[in-house]
Amino acid sequence: MAEFIKHSIDQRGVSTVKINRPDVHNAFNETVIRELRETFEALYDDKDTRVVLLTGEGKSFSAGADLNWMKRSATFSVEENEADAIALSEMLSTIAECPKPTVAYVNGAAFGGGVGLAACCDLGVALTSAQFALSEVRLGLSPATISPYVVRAIGARQAQRYFLTGERFDGLEARRLGLVSEVAQTPEEAEMIVNGLIDHLLAGGPQAQAACKDLIRFVDNREIDSTVRQETARRIAARRTSEEGQEGLQSFLSKRKPNWSQ
Repeated sequence: MAEFIKHSIDQRGVSTVKINRPDVHNAFNETVIRELRETFEALYDDKDTRVVLLTGEGKSFSAGADLNWMKRSATFSVEENEADAIALSEMLSTIAECPKPTVAYVNGAAFGGGVGLAACCDLGVALTSAQFALSEVRLGLSPATISPYVVRAIGARQAQRYFLTGERFDGLEARRLGLVSEVAQTPEEAEMIVNGLIDHLLAGGPQAQAACKDLIRFVDNREIDSTVRQETARRIAARRTSEEGQEGLQSFLSKRKPNWSQ
């Protein structure tokens, strides 16, 4: 049983993954990193899970690196630090490449690695009062491990500002940057928005959604050449002839719900 990660699933097939270290603002340490990776890995093939909701217990989403963990890493060799960072990188990759749709609910502060977690998810909802910061430079560090996901979410130009200044920004700015999709004034409003997004996600074919996530990774930043055109044609042909694709088409023509949204 996980020590710092809570996992539950409801009747809709929504798995809620919650970092449960409210006393330290849900900061990362080796155990949190390992348990997050293991939890998401288990969800990859979980047939009961349709959508994954990631959030934090208490008043914070995640304050990034735990102070005691940082103190220990300061005594590590270069090789030990690299192994430590690879573990974090693998956890982030596991979340980012999850075949199920993922939604981050940023219920409070998200600093450093917490911003990385939000960036790894497909969609995000934040309280307008939530505080974000990529403050690594103020510690003489860089947000290297989370950078691929943050730059993908907000773009290189905006990353230049927030990586270099380390300044804080709120939920409204996070939405403007593209780090989250929606913002809410209150937790009650956030719950309504999250559930609305989940309803939309549950209406889609699960295999089609996994295929869409893989498709985005394939076409992103690629030149639209003959290889891309041929591969995208192959992919749509595969979806059209798949069992799920056939079910979706037949349900549409028959004016009924598809079998994944009964």
